Amino acid sequence: MILVSLLYPMIWKEALYMENIALQLYSIKELTSEDFLGTLKKVAEIGYDGVEFAGYFGTSAEQLKKSLNEFGLRAAGSHIGIPDLTERLEEMMDYSLTIGSPYIICPGLPEELHENADSYKRAAEMFDRIGERCKEQGIRFGYHNHGIEFQRHDGLTGLELLAQHTSPEHMFFELDTYWAEYAGFRAANWIESFADRCRILHIKDMKSKQDQRNTEIGTGILDFETITAAGKHFGIEWYTVEQEEYEIPQLESIEASLRYLRQIL
Repeated sequence: MILVSLLYPMIWKEALYMENIALQLYSIKELTSEDFLGTLKKVAEIGYDGVEFAGYFGTSAEQLKKSLNEFGLRAAGSHIGIPDLTERLEEMMDYSLTIGSPYIICPGLPEELHENADSYKRAAEMFDRIGERCKEQGIRFGYHNHGIEFQRHDGLTGLELLAQHTSPEHMFFELDTYWAEYAGFRAANWIESFADRCRILHIKDMKSKQDQRNTEIGTGILDFETITAAGKHFGIEWYTVEQEEYEIPQLESIEASLRYLRQIL
């Protein structure tokens, strides 16, 4: 790696950036809904590099930017639903630019846009337009998968259809590792398949094949050493923890996941 850094300083710089770990704040939505800024401070104190937003809880962009700077956190993207993407895109982009967030990410599709190949093509056409507008403003637009997008239509998965009918310059993928494995695939293979598209990973573990509940990173069955090795190789920019089910207090859980990721990244 030292030799590479001497020959290719830009690659070395990117390699350092690839180790950034964020928390998708939907993971602790109960806490953020009660005390948004106070919870961000706790996330920073735990040691996360950034946060990915799932709502702003009425906070102005200026206040949020000030708090992020104060806490030493970076904005690692925002999940924004289709109604806001289609009806309030300019406002959403302005907010992202103010807080210094480089990504706007659609968190999923309604049923009418993932029921067959034609509906995926309609979604792709919409995403391509949104992504083109985001690019004009210096923002990158992405899509976050669940399990449904791995079903095949006319021989292709939903993710493949979205990729086939959008420009790589207009849409990237935020690959959710849990849902890829839940659907019966290896997440590392999809990182390789979408090497020019996969910019962010949602890092989420599964207890077992029999008990498919979400669990702390490193305590389940997903091979995150292989997944993160693929991420490093193909230029993943953020490893974003998402936790949806808990058996221990939420802040303890996200701290345990962060501690494990620091060990393997």
